[in-house]
Formats: sequence, C-alpha cells, structure tokens
Amino acid sequence: MIDPRTPILVGCGQITDTKGKPTSQRSNVAFCAEAAGLALSDTRAGGGGAALGQAIDAVAVLEFFPDISPRFASPFGRCSNPPKAVANRLDAAPRQLLYTHSGGNMPQYLVNRFAEEIAGGATELALICGAELLRSTQNARKGGLAIDHNEDPGGEPTRVGDRRLGFSDEEARHELRAAIHFYPLLENAIRGGLGRDMASHMAAMGRLFSRLAAVARDNPLASRREGYSAERLATISDDNRWICFPYPRLMNSNAIIDQAAAVLMTSVEKAREWRIPQDRWVFLHGCADGVDTWVVSERERLDASPAIRGCAQLALEMAGKTVADVAAFDLYSCFPSAVEVAMQEIGIAEDDKRPISVTGGLPFFGGPGNNYVTHSIAEMMNVVRKVPGSFGMVTANGNYLTKHSAGLYSTAPPRGPWQRQNPKVLQAELDARPKRRVAAKPNGTGTIETYCVAYGRAAPEKAFILARLDGSDERFVAVADDDPALLSDMLVTEQLGRRVVVTEQAGKNIFRPA
Repeated sequence: MIDPRTPILVGCGQITDTKGKPTSQRSNVAFCAEAAGLALSDTRAGGGGAALGQAIDAVAVLEFFPDISPRFASPFGRCSNPPKAVANRLDAAPRQLLYTHSGGNMPQYLVNRFAEEIAGGATELALICGAELLRSTQNARKGGLAIDHNEDPGGEPTRVGDRRLGFSDEEARHELRAAIHFYPLLENAIRGGLGRDMASHMAAMGRLFSRLAAVARDNPLASRREGYSAERLATISDDNRWICFPYPRLMNSNAIIDQAAAVLMTSVEKAREWRIPQDRWVFLHGCADGVDTWVVSERERLDASPAIRGCAQLALEMAGKTVADVAAFDLYSCFPSAVEVAMQEIGIAEDDKRPISVTGGLPFFGGPGNNYVTHSIAEMMNVVRKVPGSFGMVTANGNYLTKHSAGLYSTAPPRGPWQRQNPKVLQAELDARPKRRVAAKPNGTGTIETYCVAYGRAAPEKAFILARLDGSDERFVAVADDDPALLSDMLVTEQLGRRVVVTEQAGKNIFRPA
C-alpha cells in the first residue's frame, strides 16, 4: 500500500521555439501558461486538463531573466505578479503565489518544498513553471517591433529563495561578478588539481561536452542539434571564439532562446481522486538542498563542492539507494566546471557510460535562465516513465557552484511515509567548514592559484586571478587590464603556480609577473 499523502509528480510540459515571431500575445507569463497547459494534458486526468487546472492551489514561477539583469531587460514591459497572471490564464485561484529569487537551483528546491507541503497536507496541487523569451525579444528589438508585454493582474507574489548577490564587495571592486568569469576561474583550479596541462584539459572538456551535444542532437526540443564532436568543441574558430579563457563559445550556456517548462505535483490520494493514471506518477524518492561557502574567493578549495556531495548523499540515503542504482543523471551544466565537480562529488567516473544529461545541457539544449532545471525534471519524468522502476537523479546549481539542490526520481513507489531530513542539519555541517581569509589590500608577492582571461569581440581585455600572499598565506583577488602583452602571454604560458607582484592602483589590486 502506498501512503495516500505521498507526494508525486503527475504532469510535465516543455516548449522550445526556434522560429516563431515575437508577438504581444506571447509574453513570459503567457509562455508559462502554454507549458502549464501541456503539463495538465500530460496528466491524462479523468476530468480533463482544464478542469484540473482550476484545482491548482499553489503556483510558483521562476524569476525571469529580464527581471534580474539589466543586460537582459526587456523594452516591451513586464508583469507585476507573474504567478497570478499564470493562474488567471488557467482559471485557477491558488492560495499560494510564489515568485522566486534568482538561482538555477530553484526548480528542484521548489519540488522539494512542495513535496514537504503535500506530504503534510498543506498543498494539494502545485504548479512549477518558468519561461524565457530572449531570442524573440532580441529579434523584436532589432526589428523595431511595437510589442506590449505589460500586465498588472493585481496583488504581489510571495518571494522565495535567497536574494543575496553571489559575489563579495571585494570581488565586485575588481569587476568580478559574472558567471562567465567565475566558472573559468573554477575550471583552471580543477585543471590544477588534476595536474593537467591546458592542451590535455581542453581535449578532456571537449570529450565531456560532446556527450551532452550527442544527447541534444537526438532531442527535438534542443536549440543546438549539430552534435558537435569533442575536437570541434575544443578548437578555437570564428564561430567558437574565446569568451573567457579557458572557455570558447560552445562551452558556455546558451541563454538566447525561447523555452518554457512546467511540472505538476500532488499526492497519491488526490491523483486517485482526479483519476490520474498511475503510469503518469513519478515519485520523489530523495531530495536535499545545501549552500557552499557563499563567496568564491573565501572557499577552502576552488575545485570542490561539499554541498553537491552532501545533497547527493542525502538524497540517495533518503531513498535507500547508492549511486550505482541511478540509471541516468541530469547534472547542471552551465559550464564544464559545474559538471566536472558534480561528477567528482557524486562519484561518477569520467568514463562512466550512464547519461550525465537527459536534455543535452545548457549549452546545447538551451539555458533558459533560472528555469533550466524545470526542463531537467520534466525530461527525467519522461525518462523514468519509459523504463518503469529505473531511477534518475537531477542536480541543480545557483550562482557560482553556490546554491545546490538534488532530487532522485522513479516510477517505483517508496516504502512508508514520505519524510525528509530537516535541511538545516546539512546546512549546519556545511556552514561549519573552514573559510579562507581574503586580503583586501595585499601588497608584495604571491602565487597564482587560478586565473582566467576575459575576451572582447576580437582580443583579450582583462585577466582575473585568485592568488596566495607570501607570508600570511591569505588569498587575494587581482586583475590585469590594459596590458596586451601580459594578457596574450597568459593564453599560452602556464599561470598556475606563477609568482606575481601585487600592488593597489586606482582602487584595484593589480598584478604583474614577479
């Protein structure tokens, strides 16, 4: 017998639009509602999707990129209450209207949160959805189209998640704020830990991401289906130029897409009441959430994630499974470093043949902002439904390998009542880990721990380093800009372990070779 309060996922819907023209009718919230409609139909509920939609009592929408970043701000307006606007389109009157703060971890976090609420009887039918329209917004802007996406359905949503910025004041003082700079820093730290030179590591990154490209090639919902080879991914060319060394364009998440996804959650009891067939049910066997040391430059190790390790272990323990029992993974894949660290921490060997992505990953499937993992979860539902009784793991990551969530899915019902460990227990263990002291005004000599070189359209423009100061062994952040010879040299000469001199100039720590 299955406990009637056991939480289950019962419907999923995904849309990828690579050709559609921008319109006023398809706003972000309208796109969310389209995906929600597919998820409702996917349940095959006895009364039909429209009737089931009216029973939704919780709507959570992933924060849209235009609401977060000035870089992606839309000139065509915004919605003041996205979950309310989605609910209105479904003729629903939810008790909960949630709009997340930024974070790629948030879709899995919401699944974990709603599972607890459903098991405790606080929620009956929850909708998680999100969408991005950066492709069509870009096209509309270029075409000078008159589009209106302004909408005010009234009220204000409840905000959930961690709203803190992902970088420290010290990092921001050196203009170190963006994912396209932090992840390359982490990548070179990983390379150093493995003892690889740049050429062999580039080849390894190419092999790793060619596995994702092969999945995307066979996924009709993927935005890049070329099936790039390892050599192609690791070779610099006109259409695979450097973005930030050591990452060329095709190793970066592809955010300029139009994608939407939604999943529905309820209890076994309500699924039976609504006549949702059991072959649609997917159980969340294990889950966890955890946050690593928030500030990257304060982390004890730059090539590790105790939170990923803890989340994966906790999810497996909750399910009574081991990593060997997992048939497929979808590891968060914004950049190679995110996948490499996840594989290391979970215990997935480099030559493991199991899928490490079921979508094709953020560079090839598409990187729809905070909503990518909703696609991961939806696709994992399809994967485990096709092989009943199999298990799939989804990992989710926010900021710069900072905020983490994990979920373990299967159509096989769990034994006994659904119950998770209080997330505060794991977080207390993570918070107790040591941190590195960061020197705000280093002066003297030190040794580079990791580095990256940021590109403009045609040439390197800036380099960032994290290094250790002689004497105190404190870590420091420093930059090199307006030095073309040094930047060019950093692309071809090994920098890990290189001695540098650091001084303060114009409010920044500036380094040069010792």
